Amino acid sequence: MGAYQIVAVGTDGSESSYRAVDRAATIAADAKALLLIICAYHPAKNTGEAERELGEDAAYHVVGSTPAEETLRDARERASTRGAVEIDTVAVEGDPIERVIEVVADRGADLVVVGNRGLNSLAGRLLGSVPQGISRRAGSDVLIVHTT
Repeated sequence: MGAYQIVAVGTDGSESSYRAVDRAATIAADAKALLLIICAYHPAKNTGEAERELGEDAAYHVVGSTPAEETLRDARERASTRGAVEIDTVAVEGDPIERVIEVVADRGADLVVVGNRGLNSLAGRLLGSVPQGISRRAGSDVLIVHTT
């Protein structure tokens, strides 16, 4: 068995975050570890408008087709092409740093992989970035991969 048993990675659906998924999938495949793909999201604000337009069928059209679920589906497909065999996905509502840290702790992930997007931006330096926040707060190893 490899050093890591659960490798977690966060994605927001950006190409940069998918590069982090690729790296995490390769690591998980090499370690024969579970790959845990996490997508934190904020719900759409205008669902009421969609419900008014769709009427009684609103729930049928909206359920199962959220952007987070689509992001996770795409990430799973990418990860499987990189050799990851055991893959689990989690969509959680809320702040990316807070939710990723919670899921990683709850699931007992050994490694968290994040992309470096935001680390060198002005906003990232002033306000903090997702990779910076996760690296400071994670209770496990963190790998920040070059994705930009």
